[in-house]
Amino acid sequence: MTDVSPVVIVAFGLGVGILVGMTGIGGGSLMTPLLILVVGTPPVTAVGTDLAYGAVTKTVGGFKHWRQQTVDFKLSTWMAFGSVPAAIGGVIALSWLEDRYGSDFEPILIAVLAGAILLTGAITLIRAIFLKQLVLKERETVTLAMRSKTAAICIGIFVGFMLGVTSAGSGALIALALILYFRLVPQRVVGTDVFHAAILLWAAAAAHIVAGNVDYALAGTILLGSVPGVWIGSHLSVRLPAGTLRTVLGVVLVGAGLGLASKAGAPIPPVVIGAVPVVLGAVILWERFRDRVAREDADTVVPDAEAATLGRAD
Repeated sequence: MTDVSPVVIVAFGLGVGILVGMTGIGGGSLMTPLLILVVGTPPVTAVGTDLAYGAVTKTVGGFKHWRQQTVDFKLSTWMAFGSVPAAIGGVIALSWLEDRYGSDFEPILIAVLAGAILLTGAITLIRAIFLKQLVLKERETVTLAMRSKTAAICIGIFVGFMLGVTSAGSGALIALALILYFRLVPQRVVGTDVFHAAILLWAAAAAHIVAGNVDYALAGTILLGSVPGVWIGSHLSVRLPAGTLRTVLGVVLVGAGLGLASKAGAPIPPVVIGAVPVVLGAVILWERFRDRVAREDADTVVPDAEAATLGRAD
């Protein structure tokens, strides 16, 4: 499987699982770079293995969020109408490119993955820092008229194809759409995001299994940590502030994206890869605490568990 200790891989799974359960994001964006940069997994196999373990992980998280009544089932379903076929199409495109270009395609895939992760990190930071003012417009669920259904399908198509090719970006992009367009409250954003991802990842994982891109031993080892991790994170999602965690996660994603870009051949010195997240994190945290909003108005503050479980989808 790999020369890296299984204990380290289980620890990776535990940490990423907790983040996924709490925020709905960070699965492919964090695990795939770890598999490539630390474990040394070939990029295409890293993408397929990440999706395979992620399907199980997010199913566990989706079940937990379903029990906590933080899932908008109708919205998840309409997004899946677009994302599932698009994800399968993305896997087919990836397999075709690999067959056509062989090992020459790996740097291209790493570069695309780096771009997707940098985009995910930027979106995550924007969501955590600049979208607090949207809290007064948030709602528990949304009435799905034809325009909203069409938007959900289109969002699903874009995110599904990106997921099939890179395994990254789905959580942050879907979460951003749920906030900006559908204006759901944070708990419903996380629950709906994780539940939809479970549906989407099973489709993409099945396509990668058929294509032979999954390392089953590696996926099983990750699951030893990620399954309990996502259960813990989902439990904490209705009890702990998530805004600062999203900020830290966004900074980590930027660092991971820079690392992958360097591996793909971009002339980025190691000192820059290390310094950018540190400087970015310091500036962002200063900005957050300089312009803090009241706790009762902040989108980073989660109500108590009882209040959080009252929202139901129509």
